[in-house]
Amino acid sequence: QVQLVESGGGSVQAGGSLRLSCAASGYTYSSYCMGWFRQAPGNEREGVASINSDGSTNYADSVKGRFTISRDNAKNTLYLQMNSLKPEDTAMYYCAIYRASGYCSGSWSRAPDFGYWGQGTQVTVSS
Repeated sequence: QVQLVESGGGSVQAGGSLRLSCAASGYTYSSYCMGWFRQAPGNEREGVASINSDGSTNYADSVKGRFTISRDNAKNTLYLQMNSLKPEDTAMYYCAIYRASGYCSGSWSRAPDFGYWGQGTQVTVSS
């Protein structure tokens, strides 16, 4: 049974940092693209960052230079280091696994192309 469990969310002031983790179980996902998405109330779920099995990454323009995605395949764990947080980063953050092994490339930010999702962890940034 596939399970993704996010942790590390919380409340911080603008300019602060948080590190999100996503522990995957039920399968070995080292050959899969994995990603982080976020959803604020009233908004669609948007892609934040993704990482392929070879470590290549994609980022939303809004987080480039502030967020870093990484993975530890030995631990089946995905990370998102978030620095210089802004109030507009406030959202529920979800990790996800791409629907097929290999690269997620051009569809890295399309939520429907990801097959498994965690329950989310809340990030709140106050000004």
